[in-house]
Amino acid sequence: MAEPVLEVTGLVKHYPLTRGVLLRRQTGAVRAVDGVDFTLGRGETLGLVGESGCGKSTVARLLCGLERPTAGSVRFRGEEITGLSGRAWKAVRRNIQMVFQDPYTSLNPRMTVGDIVGEPFEIHPEAAPKGDRRRRVRELLDVVGLDPEYVNRYPHQFSGGQRQRIGIARALALRPEVVVADEPVSALDVSVQAQVVNLLARLQSEFGLSYVFIAHDLSVVRHLADRVGVMYLGRIVESGRDDAIYDHPTHPYTQALLSAVPVPDPGARDRRERIVLTGDVPSPAAVPSGCRFRTRCWKARERCAREVPALAVPAVFRDVSGPAAHPSACHFAEEKRVVPPAASRPDGNGPG
Repeated sequence: MAEPVLEVTGLVKHYPLTRGVLLRRQTGAVRAVDGVDFTLGRGETLGLVGESGCGKSTVARLLCGLERPTAGSVRFRGEEITGLSGRAWKAVRRNIQMVFQDPYTSLNPRMTVGDIVGEPFEIHPEAAPKGDRRRRVRELLDVVGLDPEYVNRYPHQFSGGQRQRIGIARALALRPEVVVADEPVSALDVSVQAQVVNLLARLQSEFGLSYVFIAHDLSVVRHLADRVGVMYLGRIVESGRDDAIYDHPTHPYTQALLSAVPVPDPGARDRRERIVLTGDVPSPAAVPSGCRFRTRCWKARERCAREVPALAVPAVFRDVSGPAAHPSACHFAEEKRVVPPAASRPDGNGPG
């Protein structure tokens, strides 16, 4: 892997649940992120995928300093950035910028495009001389494929794809090293999604950016990511190079996600094994004991209820090289993927 620019270790974010009016007491916690580890290399794209509510967006906000972690470490270029003061975070934030999910709500409707893209220069005046900011804004609009003459228009005068380009231009204004993209194409039409993903790939090549790319669409992630982390209920359950995850998935949850990806070829679609998960995603305020996926897993056994599986390379692959040898948090990742019919599972949920 390239030289690490971000190193995340044991990242945790719990939101307390309280009860009472006058004497409030904590009764539990929503475990949104519960021990996440990964590294991001310089010029690399790490894709984080998973269902809604798995903690992906919370990780994004923690990386950008919009939330403070409950525990864990985030290091940028070897420097610890968790727990920094507001002024210290301001300096770090120049190098870690975010592209938000919804282009309709992430732009101030009362500001012109020129003011939106130029706002980072007001917050970080050392980034550009005052007399040069208008020129820089026009250059940024041109870089993301928008007419520089649009500087005096307002967000409501643009389409969804154009608004997301404005958000990308704003994120690039301070010339960051890391861009955290939180589902940047999920609110866009499919044809526009491809344009924005291609734009992100081009910008990465031109400026040497490192991306944390968050999405629930695995086909989009495969187009852009060098490595992939699959999240479930606040933890990464499988990680590896993109070819390892897509061609040799070992965690049952990853296998189920990939089986749901649309396939344009009807013949291939008919031959593909379809995995339909039973049961609902457990609440992050009451996660299952042991393996968090066991309540929906066809491989689940008594051991899964007792022991938390470590994110590690399965024993059968430890002495070999290649895409198959990548970490997976499953006690039975080595077993062949066989999905029993629902009728053969008494409750469809595995052991309780």
